Amino acid sequence: MADNHSFDVVSDFDRQELVNSIDQLRREVAQRYDLKDSNTEIDLEDSEIVITTASDMTLKAVDDVLLQKATKRNLSLKIFDFQSSESCSGNRVRQVIFLKRGLSHDLAKKLSKIVREKFKKVTVAIQGESLRVTSKNKDELQSTIALLRQKRR
Repeated sequence: MADNHSFDVVSDFDRQELVNSIDQLRREVAQRYDLKDSNTEIDLEDSEIVITTASDMTLKAVDDVLLQKATKRNLSLKIFDFQSSESCSGNRVRQVIFLKRGLSHDLAKKLSKIVREKFKKVTVAIQGESLRVTSKNKDELQSTIALLRQKRR
């Protein structure tokens, strides 16, 4: 009896690396000359980051530092969904950055179609925010992984 082998395609990030990036961001904001007196607040919540600061210029600088810190910790920049900044009390600026997790339904359908067209003996199933790819042949799965990695870039 032949066993089926499978793997899941998911879009997720290391939460601890994100927490470390935010901690480094807070330290740099507190130390940098141009950001020190901006009273910048950075709040990390479950599905978003909220940045409150003095002006659009300092917000742009904080966003740049956030992206640098995330890159150094091997976090994909695609997890950040930057919203437009908005004015809040005390002539301050507030920005919400949503954190993306999981595959959107459209992307899952697109990836499923690509895999099914290329590999006829591979079964692809959409399971919520992930894809399950199944096959009896491990080599087919290896080729599928290579194809998906190529499409990621």
